[in-house]
Amino acid sequence: MSCLPRWSMSRDWPLKVRLQHRLDQDGYVVFPHAPEVAAWAEAARIAGLTVLQRGGDFRHGRTWFVGVDALPNAPDGSIGGVPLAGPFMAHVTAPAQWHHAQLSVVFSGYPQQDEGESDAAHRYRRLRDAAHVDGLLPEGPDKRRHLREPHGFILGLPLDDVAASPLVVWPGSHLVMQKAFAEVFAGVQPTDCGDLDITEAYQVARRAVFEMCPRVEVAAKPGQTILLDRHLVHGVAPWAEGAAGDMRMIAYFRPQVDMAQWL
Repeated sequence: MSCLPRWSMSRDWPLKVRLQHRLDQDGYVVFPHAPEVAAWAEAARIAGLTVLQRGGDFRHGRTWFVGVDALPNAPDGSIGGVPLAGPFMAHVTAPAQWHHAQLSVVFSGYPQQDEGESDAAHRYRRLRDAAHVDGLLPEGPDKRRHLREPHGFILGLPLDDVAASPLVVWPGSHLVMQKAFAEVFAGVQPTDCGDLDITEAYQVARRAVFEMCPRVEVAAKPGQTILLDRHLVHGVAPWAEGAAGDMRMIAYFRPQVDMAQWL
């Protein structure tokens, strides 16, 4: 299976069509700067700094603040009275209520090895950017993968202008993973999908992604938005030695859908 079934599109096509083409083909798109997104990002940055001061779930030697559901946005997505809006809205099905966004903050030196973290797990985080598909949670002592959080899409909004430790994607990997998921869940009722151990199928498909798909670091600044297909393999690059800044902040929305929609 080809990872990137590329075909050209004329620049005469409307921007919305070209962006949707990129999303369908590559599994991700970075939307251009929009003032309404920049305003939201600034309000979220201010709120995020307050969240950090309160403490919370720090991992990997305190070089990553996980921040799940940590951002105090309203159910309509607004924060500090600033509405959640932007060109991405034309490419997603907005949920009835937006969950509290994740406030993911990476610090200089990421990733350090946590006590109790295996050498293999730490090595995978360093060398493979902890590449994963969201919603497939590792469970039990053997970290068996189960589909527990079926997301409709992943929406990232950078909150500061720091290039270090960027989001990493494997363009076209969503097509590889979709094929694998279609096969492993074939004949399984949506209500039973979460109980199925898909570890082996997931790992085989992920290895295929590393062999076939290029690794791309995604650069984006406040005012831009990153939209990922729910099946796209992605991760976070280690903090490069000597990189400017001391932390990098991004907000993520992952609205959940039912199992049938995810499949």
